[in-house]
Amino acid sequence: MIQTQPSAKALLPLLLFLALFIGTGTWLTLQGVEFAFYQLPAPVAALPAVILALLLGREGFNTNLETFFKGVGDSNIMAMCLIYLLAGAFATVAKATGGVDATVALGLSIIPSWALLPGLFLISAFVATAMGTSMGTIGAVAPVALGVAHSAGMDPVLVAGAVLGGAMFGDNLSIISDTTIAATRSQGCEMKDKFRENLAIATPAAILVVLGYLLLGDVATIPAQSTSQWLQVLPYLLILVLALAGMNVFLVLGTGIVVAGAVGLISADYQLGQFVQDIYKGFGSMQEIFLLSMLIGGLGALMERQGGLAWLNGRIAALIHRFSRGHDGEQNEKAAELGIAAVVGLTNACTANNTVAIIVASKVAKELADQHGVTPRRAASLLDIFSCVVQGLIPWGAQALLLGSIFALSPIAVVSLCFYPLVLAIAALIAIFIKHTVRSH
Repeated sequence: MIQTQPSAKALLPLLLFLALFIGTGTWLTLQGVEFAFYQLPAPVAALPAVILALLLGREGFNTNLETFFKGVGDSNIMAMCLIYLLAGAFATVAKATGGVDATVALGLSIIPSWALLPGLFLISAFVATAMGTSMGTIGAVAPVALGVAHSAGMDPVLVAGAVLGGAMFGDNLSIISDTTIAATRSQGCEMKDKFRENLAIATPAAILVVLGYLLLGDVATIPAQSTSQWLQVLPYLLILVLALAGMNVFLVLGTGIVVAGAVGLISADYQLGQFVQDIYKGFGSMQEIFLLSMLIGGLGALMERQGGLAWLNGRIAALIHRFSRGHDGEQNEKAAELGIAAVVGLTNACTANNTVAIIVASKVAKELADQHGVTPRRAASLLDIFSCVVQGLIPWGAQALLLGSIFALSPIAVVSLCFYPLVLAIAALIAIFIKHTVRSH
């Protein structure tokens, strides 16, 4: 690729995308529109940015178009998109065959009466890990949790915070989450490696939160649950085991789809024709993130070619140098990790979408990681962790909005008692500083 000079102007398309996305969401919020930040589809907001990037390049429109196509067709982008499709198909089939309801029922059936609050957090966490979606988890678990809260006389704000925290825990760890797919593919690491890196940080945070909920919760009566459909939980457990065993992610998801369909055909009123339709429905559920990934991939290639990423990396590198005060590479690596966390966190606060934030910030994160010795699994883990931290704390995020509508609470109330994202952020920052403190000694 032709070497270009760093250019701040090349970042204008990205700024245009963020301005359209944020501006529309803010304006609609002021108009009282529900889910305001989700009314303008992200791929539509990206189109004007792509057009601007094509017009800004000095090499001519046709050459810029070729660069855009190469970015869209990048092997990592294509692999990411195919994984999105398979993950959507698995989630849809598993849900259609009763997997979500069976998982919630199984979880409630084994929760002791003195651990209802932490139990709801853990159920939400497992369902999100299995489904790969915090929104799907909230949609499945929140109505049940609300009914339990009312029957047990529990504080609905506390219960909503527990469900939200568990959903963000699972979304962050799940191997079929679109955040995991985007983080691992963009940084070039295996999903199992990123999972283990995340687990070492997220587990202590989750344990502290569970202990806190044990202290806050009261003894309550849990409605009776049926566990006769435990077989529907099997596909979720299977893909977790296969993924951690190191099987190729395409084989993991393909096997999960087949097993989920087989479970439905054997144990439920589920027809082969419906199985095929649900696979395609799952593909369609990933349409927005599929298109956005391709558009951002092409946009990123244009910004890289035109010097925008070089300019941004130069500014961040200057901050890292100032932060490290000329010390050794360990300090630079720590500063780079903090830079990755800050970039994706700020992007997420602006876009109110953790997957979009990872895709937008991934190029900068990759450059920082490569230049300062941050491993791909560490970079992917930090991208996912800090995007989920911010997503779980912003009241204008879809998760807080959905929970607020189900529980009849304001989104601000929902996030006010959601402790897990804050604890996770503290745990991640401690992990960054301890790693380099220990290594320096």
